Amino acid sequence: MTEREFAISVVKQLQDAGHEALWAGGCVRDELLGLVPKDYDIATGARPEQVQALFRRTLALGASFGVIEILGPRVKGQQLRVQVATFRTDGGYSDGRRPDEVVFASAREDAVRRDFTINGMFFDPIKSELHDFVGGRADLHARILRAIGVPELRFQEDKLRLLRAVRIATRFELAIEPTTAAAIKAMASQLPIVSAERIAEELRQLLVHPRRTRGLNLLLDLGLVESILPELLPMKGLPQGLPSQPTGDLWGHVMNVLDFIGPSPSFPLALGTLLHDVGKPRVVARTLDRYTFYHHEHVGARMADALALQLKLSSAERERIVWLVDKHQYLADAPRMRPSKLKVILNHSGIRDLLALHRADALATGKGVEHVEFCEQRLREWLPHDLNPASLITGHDLLQMGVEPGPLYKKLLDAVREAQLDGTITTREEAMVIVRRIIQEGGEAAEVR
Repeated sequence: MTEREFAISVVKQLQDAGHEALWAGGCVRDELLGLVPKDYDIATGARPEQVQALFRRTLALGASFGVIEILGPRVKGQQLRVQVATFRTDGGYSDGRRPDEVVFASAREDAVRRDFTINGMFFDPIKSELHDFVGGRADLHARILRAIGVPELRFQEDKLRLLRAVRIATRFELAIEPTTAAAIKAMASQLPIVSAERIAEELRQLLVHPRRTRGLNLLLDLGLVESILPELLPMKGLPQGLPSQPTGDLWGHVMNVLDFIGPSPSFPLALGTLLHDVGKPRVVARTLDRYTFYHHEHVGARMADALALQLKLSSAERERIVWLVDKHQYLADAPRMRPSKLKVILNHSGIRDLLALHRADALATGKGVEHVEFCEQRLREWLPHDLNPASLITGHDLLQMGVEPGPLYKKLLDAVREAQLDGTITTREEAMVIVRRIIQEGGEAAEVR
């Protein structure tokens, strides 16, 4: 049984029991577009307790809002499930996210409380009938995203809809209807009331989408960048290229790089790419013949760290994003780097993302990608034990020699590791020669018992 077949069976069981039951929302939109829905939602005239009485395995996800989840059989290790919600109208939204109360209602009343017309349709999979009370099919055919009813009221109910509108318009290549767009622009400053986690999830879905740059330009045009990513605004209008031969602005450059990272990047790669030059406006200087941005990667890394904390991203994502921003120029001289430096970074778990960023940055500026190809060749040639061989000596060895933890301790371990990665030493005995020489040459004998 497929998820679709299970969703049909749930509708049939509800209808056989005398209840109106229809597919609702996004799954209807996706079916009309010929897409495979990610999940199926069902709306019904049955009350929550009636739904639970009809099905053996249920979860009351939001019984007060009329939402019950129906659990089906496991297929290939996956639990089939659909959510069934009672037709309802909503009261006020004092928290800007959830209704203060709900009143169970009709299908028509349920439709007009939803966000956008293309998400407000119902479909009867038994009779193969579309129930469209809000003009969603016409808007879908015209490739228009339109808020249902008064846009300001829809956005007042849940401010995240301001951001969701951009994501949906991007995903389905829709034009945002002018009245809806005007409402988004007028209310953009209210978006920060939404939790950081919800904003981050919308950004996650937008940035990994192949048409991410269109979405980002919509965010900019509608005033949403200023509300959630104000660090990006100074990119707009900052010249790229030589003062005498400008090649656009930094915003345009970053959009070009984002286009080159591929259709399905990881979220850290996409956000790291968006932020890779965010430090440039903070350090820009102009001479007679050029603009300079010294150390912008380190400034940008600190800004990326602050932004990731603000969005409450996981530690792993935050660390990867900051690392990508900090190292986005690091491999430009890879063919001339010492093996010890190159091996350390090639052994990093994020190296594939970093190489993708380096390649995209080079292509976006019309430069060659020889440094990327060099690194990729080294990754094919060097085995894991070449990149990260077992240590020849350890801190315990140094402690036994009487070297206490401190600057000398670290200097000795680093020197031995660099020589090992460079291939100039391969044995513990050779490592100890280096240790003794550094101690003697540095006059550090007093630190050794």
